[in-house]
Amino acid sequence: MRYMPHTEADRRAMLQAIGVPSVDSLFRDVPEAARLKGPVDLPPHQGELEVERAIAAMAARNLGTASAPSFLGAGAYRHHVPAAVDHLIQRGEFLTSYTPYQPEVSQGTLQYLFEFQTQVALLTGMEVANASMYDGASAASEAVVMATRVTKRDRAVLSGNLHPHYREVVATNAGLLGIALDAAPPCPDGAEDLARRIDDKTACVVVQNPGFFGQIRDFTKLAEACRARGALLIVAVTEVVSLGALKPPGEMGADIVVAEGQSLGNPLGFGGPYVGLFATREKFLRQMPGRLCGQTVDADGQRGFVLTLSTREQHIRREKATSNICTNSGLCALAFTIHLTLLGEAGFRRLAALNHARAAQLAERLEKTRGVEVVGDGFFNEFAVRLEGRKAVDVVEQLAGKRILAGVPVARLYPDRPELADLLLVAATELTTDRDIDALATALEGAR
Repeated sequence: MRYMPHTEADRRAMLQAIGVPSVDSLFRDVPEAARLKGPVDLPPHQGELEVERAIAAMAARNLGTASAPSFLGAGAYRHHVPAAVDHLIQRGEFLTSYTPYQPEVSQGTLQYLFEFQTQVALLTGMEVANASMYDGASAASEAVVMATRVTKRDRAVLSGNLHPHYREVVATNAGLLGIALDAAPPCPDGAEDLARRIDDKTACVVVQNPGFFGQIRDFTKLAEACRARGALLIVAVTEVVSLGALKPPGEMGADIVVAEGQSLGNPLGFGGPYVGLFATREKFLRQMPGRLCGQTVDADGQRGFVLTLSTREQHIRREKATSNICTNSGLCALAFTIHLTLLGEAGFRRLAALNHARAAQLAERLEKTRGVEVVGDGFFNEFAVRLEGRKAVDVVEQLAGKRILAGVPVARLYPDRPELADLLLVAATELTTDRDIDALATALEGAR
């Protein structure tokens, strides 16, 4: 192989030095059943041009959100990303930088992370934010684990309006850490009473706003109920643009706020990479996972930035670490920060208003569409509709054949809930046009 410089003599010498007879013996700990019996089933090697053509042909089979009317949402949203974002994050000093293990020599990295934290704290209405997580789902899981450390309790209540993927990630970690979960059933109408589920063993209650089915709620009273029983309130936000229009979770009394930041600066990308936001109250600072960048002055009195808190196991003793997360999404966090900086406060609020206006326009059109019922009483840029007498999965597949991405069938995320089979989640953003809305309404009316 042209990229492997070792000769056969080199390999024999290395094997002799470590005392093994062959390369195959290095893999003896891999079970025989897990080993390939022959070469991977791939075409023989080709030139660069041939590979590009083959990959392009496969990619062309995808129906992407940029090439068709798209109403996809459910935690991943298509927004316009200014060209300046990609241009700036591809500068060499940003694109090639890594976790600052000697942080003070990475002043540029620390500064943008400091600005990112400031933006997240302002958006969520919280006192302190960390320097990002992997994504919204892992941030929610870390928040539950943090709540158990703070309260010294081992039970978490999960809203039925929490995104199923977030619920699954929380459940995975909870099962390994001995945390008991009380997960409420899915609640399309948004009317659930979580306060009655809180007891003296409850570490936290996890809710989502807007909820998975799109409803907007004020959790102030739930926050009070949590405080009365010594539990923490965790609010998850899957659509960060909503924070430009809605009451911040911090003002509702949330103790921890987690969010998915993909909507700002980061394209859908067929699933990633994304960037998780994590903010909390200052009194819980020492239990917060990840890293925290701080501002100070150097010996000459000049403004400087430092890694104030670093709770990863690479930085400190493993038994003292709160999390191993945050090598993660530095470049995605930078894209988030650049996009939000370009928008400014007024631009961000206008973006949120545009999103809601488009969703309201979509809802009004669908309410007039035969066989479609809008579910719920309030939303930001996403809501559920009931397709009377039809399975949403089948309708979505049918419309995809007409080059319309109609939304996300709830049944795909809740396959064990047949009562949700006729529910379809639809989202509208600033990129949704009048023609897109008309196309969806007409196609839904005609779908079998």
